[in-house]
Amino acid sequence: MKRLLCALSVLIVLVPSITYAALPNRPIHWGFKKSVNEQPPYAGAEYDEILAKYGAVYKGDPDKKILYLTFDSGYENGQMPKILKVLKKEKVPATFFVTGHFLLSQPELARQIVDEGHIIGNHSWHHPDFTRVSDERVREELNKVKVKTKEITGQKKMKYLRPPRGVFSERTMQIAKEEGYTHIFWSLAFVDWNINSQKGWQYSYNNIMKQAHPGAIILLHSVSKDNADALEQAIKDLKERGYKFKNLDHLMKKK
Repeated sequence: MKRLLCALSVLIVLVPSITYAALPNRPIHWGFKKSVNEQPPYAGAEYDEILAKYGAVYKGDPDKKILYLTFDSGYENGQMPKILKVLKKEKVPATFFVTGHFLLSQPELARQIVDEGHIIGNHSWHHPDFTRVSDERVREELNKVKVKTKEITGQKKMKYLRPPRGVFSERTMQIAKEEGYTHIFWSLAFVDWNINSQKGWQYSYNNIMKQAHPGAIILLHSVSKDNADALEQAIKDLKERGYKFKNLDHLMKKK
């Protein structure tokens, strides 16, 4: 009997590990066919199925001209003050996915983001490939950003996650879901993060305007001077096209 009880105890302890091990950890690199003529992009049936399984999103209602502006902010490159100034002037809400580096080096800007009505989302503490680290490390990466954001800004909840490098797996999505996060991917993006290869404001503007579509989740990197310089004109011209800007809370209420 004692041996049976010991065996059962060991089995109970091992069940969570067995469950996680059963989840696929094949790295998936987010991608999609870009929008043309304001038609929403398509990521493919496999991606759509996986995202639906874990409650993740990459675009909104294809029948409503609503845009969701998001920024990945791994570090500050002098562009954030201008970006925030434009957003305030144009009354546009945004979500900033930040890392530990940004929070530690730019606490004033983090506070300004929240004070001006924007949302801070989780982009991990050290920006690792989640598929290459342990379950415990993923949880730690997420928790440190959430705790530090609350400490600095007073933002009480953190609900949205953008996986570092756009890499994820079913295992990492399950962990994030258990931690209370919704994965937010994107349906409009372009190469804008290389600060040593900026091409001028027109490059950013053209990419935004060309790919814009109803329900777009726009990904911009806040380190880009091109983006900062193009943002105001792009917002104004998108409004002229009949688009409105909403935050991610609005998007998720519609789910």
